[in-house]
Amino acid sequence: MRVLPQPPGVPDHRSADRYLLWLARSEWRSLTWAGVTSAVYNLGGVMVATLLGMALDSALTDGDPRSLWTWFAGITLCALVTAAVVPLYERASCFNWYTSAYRTVQVVTARAARLGPTLTRRLPSGEVVAVGTDDIDRIGDLYERSGTAISAVTTMAAISALMLSSHVTFGLIVLVAVPVIVLGIGPLLRPFARRKTRHRDRQAELATQATDLVSGLRVLRGVGGERTVGGRYREESRRVRDAGVRVGWWEASLQAVRELYPGLLLVGIVWYGARLALTGELTIGQLVAFYGYTGSLAVALRHLMEFLSMLVSARVSAARATRVLALEHDLPEPEAPVAGPAGPYDLRDPDSGVVIGHGRVTAVVCADPDDATLVTERLGRYHDGEGPGSEMVEHAGGRTVRLRDLPLRETRRRVLVAANDAHLFSGPLREELAPDGGLPEERLTEVVRAAAAEDVLRRSPAGFDAVLTERGREYSGGQQQRLRLARALAQDPEVLILVEPASAVDAHSEAAIAERLPVERAGRATALVTTSPLLLDHADHVQFVENGRVSAEGTHRELLALAPRYSDTVLRTAGEMA
Repeated sequence: MRVLPQPPGVPDHRSADRYLLWLARSEWRSLTWAGVTSAVYNLGGVMVATLLGMALDSALTDGDPRSLWTWFAGITLCALVTAAVVPLYERASCFNWYTSAYRTVQVVTARAARLGPTLTRRLPSGEVVAVGTDDIDRIGDLYERSGTAISAVTTMAAISALMLSSHVTFGLIVLVAVPVIVLGIGPLLRPFARRKTRHRDRQAELATQATDLVSGLRVLRGVGGERTVGGRYREESRRVRDAGVRVGWWEASLQAVRELYPGLLLVGIVWYGARLALTGELTIGQLVAFYGYTGSLAVALRHLMEFLSMLVSARVSAARATRVLALEHDLPEPEAPVAGPAGPYDLRDPDSGVVIGHGRVTAVVCADPDDATLVTERLGRYHDGEGPGSEMVEHAGGRTVRLRDLPLRETRRRVLVAANDAHLFSGPLREELAPDGGLPEERLTEVVRAAAAEDVLRRSPAGFDAVLTERGREYSGGQQQRLRLARALAQDPEVLILVEPASAVDAHSEAAIAERLPVERAGRATALVTTSPLLLDHADHVQFVENGRVSAEGTHRELLALAPRYSDTVLRTAGEMA
């Protein structure tokens, strides 16, 4: 028993063809086994035709009916062997579908997680969604049918050899006709590929529109724009339908050709064989055998042409997957990575002068919301800025380590930025709070309490085993926000940057969070990018950013008394929220 998914390996994303070859190399044993079992099945039919022809000639020549039992035993054995390999082939072909599809999902998902915000900036969301839905099916279909392509080539070679040994002219006809038929489908594949690509582009655009529509539906209803956007979506759906119809016409044409060409070959061979049988150049048994060969040959040709059509579709889908895999992160990895601080350190943004001190809660208030975004992105290294970028300053010795000199994975491990647009995934609450597992229920209870989210636990008798829907839609906006806060606290990073962690909660919950957060984060560095007076009043230190630089700092009460601009910013924001 083989367990899926398997380790995906490193994909070759230089082109669609190289990616498909990489998939084939990754599972060449299973692909070969599928080809062998399929070939045995097809060759079994060829052998039945051979034995049947020999049996007829033997009976007509010898006139001994008892010899028919020998031929009957041989035919029965071939039938049993072909029946026995059917489940083996079906199992192998299903495994090939799953392993190629899952491997594609694994590498694309891993790359998407690695790219983070870079992915959404470079590609529309619908493009990524289409890769994970339609494209994996097309790639899986190719490898599911790869066994029939291998067996088709084997069957055609065997039939050609048998015909050549029986009648040279017949064998030469097959050797010439098969390549001509395969090449004859070529002119249809190129326009089919173009229409398939166009249809795939339309599908991705429609998926992007659907994603945007769902995410902004509440706003659209508020401004009365759902009818306009719905009309645009219907128009785009019509274009996708029209593109799909054009693809369907070409697929129907290819299917007709796959039936026509082998059928013409079958008629021609039977006609020519009958003429040879009438002149005595072929025996009755050879004619019957040739008829059986032709039927097997027609099936093999159809399978081969069907595989070529699937290859066209798979190349289009593989090109989409490699487009995601080839994306480079906006933030380059350092050429000469350095080791991070081993002891306590402060996180500093030289561009603004903001310093997140170790062992305390630091609040950052920005007069301009755009400054809050820029400071947060630099502190978490989501954006390096024009200067040297954020840096870690060790307490012992004052050694400075720039974030851009650390591997990005280490930066993400040390510094966690928790924003309000973080996604809540479907699944058990326990796994949502601790995706990596390993946290005992006592610890989960602690972070839930620190986030003032006890009511979420009380809502379901299943407790931490309660199942969340996507984005936690069954919970209110405030409950979702507190779940996101609890998840961030459960990660327990060295530096935690919370962006407006209580903007959607009621005053009672906000007060509880303000009181419990410093206790939960004791001994580590915590930053609150907020204008909430309740949170600011419980912060150890507050820094006020104006025009991109820290212009005042102290406690919340000190700044209210000594910095009028700070007071205006905090009180104005509080008044707008009220």
